[in-house]
Amino acid sequence: MFNLGNFLSLSTFGESHGIAYGGIITNFPAGLEIDSDKVQHQLDRRKPGQSAIVTQRKESDTVKFLSGIFEGKSTGTPIGFLIENENQKSKDYDHIAKSYRPSHADFTYDQKFGIRDYRGGGKSSARETVNWVVAGSLAKQLLPKNVEINAYVSSVGEIFCEKPYQDLDFTKIDSNEIRCPDAETAEKMISKIKEIKKEGNTIGGTITCVIKNLPIGIGEPVFGKLQAELGKAMLNINACKGFEYGSGFCGAKMTGKDHNDLFNKNFTTKTNLSGGIQGGISNGMDIYFRVAFKPIATILQPQQSFDTEENPIIVEGRGRHDPCVLPRAVPIVENLAAFVLADLFLINQLRKF
Repeated sequence: MFNLGNFLSLSTFGESHGIAYGGIITNFPAGLEIDSDKVQHQLDRRKPGQSAIVTQRKESDTVKFLSGIFEGKSTGTPIGFLIENENQKSKDYDHIAKSYRPSHADFTYDQKFGIRDYRGGGKSSARETVNWVVAGSLAKQLLPKNVEINAYVSSVGEIFCEKPYQDLDFTKIDSNEIRCPDAETAEKMISKIKEIKKEGNTIGGTITCVIKNLPIGIGEPVFGKLQAELGKAMLNINACKGFEYGSGFCGAKMTGKDHNDLFNKNFTTKTNLSGGIQGGISNGMDIYFRVAFKPIATILQPQQSFDTEENPIIVEGRGRHDPCVLPRAVPIVENLAAFVLADLFLINQLRKF
């Protein structure tokens, strides 16, 4: 499977140290006004070099639309787009041309394809997500205007944002470099990442995403459940190790009496342990989920490994790398969620014809 989406579909191309990244979006409805500035804003949130706690690779990540948009409106034909790579330093990877780095895709890509682009990981690079942000920020523009999608960093290592999302001001997500809307917790997270970076190490954590005002009825029975489509999208993000929605794994500790969301008279629910989804279909309550990210595999410390001839070697990361994926993953989570919702929204609209 090389496409994202079921009806609304994205296919992509590009490598980390190639000429460009890009993609083609099909089945995007015609006649919708497209705000290109909103797309670029999301790319700016994802791009490298934003702060001291992310990679210092410098890329403008400027999107160029090649087709499917005319005079500011979608034409209904495939939307083609391109983002040129501007700041590759391929020589930083010469030392691993025949080495397998621990916990990278080096070995598996080599075994699967018999060849790999070792420069920045080639297609396995997280730079691929630049395509997803473009697609998601376009897709968000076809959703009802009142749908809100907000993601934020909810933990770094053992540091957690203890406040429930209902008590957070989402307008403050971008007010600090870690993208946690709780200022006190954000300060602790940033200090921890800087400490880890000085050691030449990396650290993981979690991102929480909250979706408000999604219409009731989004999601398909059996194999197109809303939570399954969201989970599939999130688990495709580089470094993602887990996905839970609603009560998640905590729900496994509860009894049915404690876990059931009882109805109010207007068919809202008194609690929302279902996470806004029942039977795989949105029920009108807030949808919330959490995505777990591992520490990035490239560390600036020596590690034992083997080369392609099975000779023991020592590998050590060089060049520009993120000590923590989380701040730049926030817009990826938001925009992937938007693409999934838009896809299922269009499928739901088709049912009415």
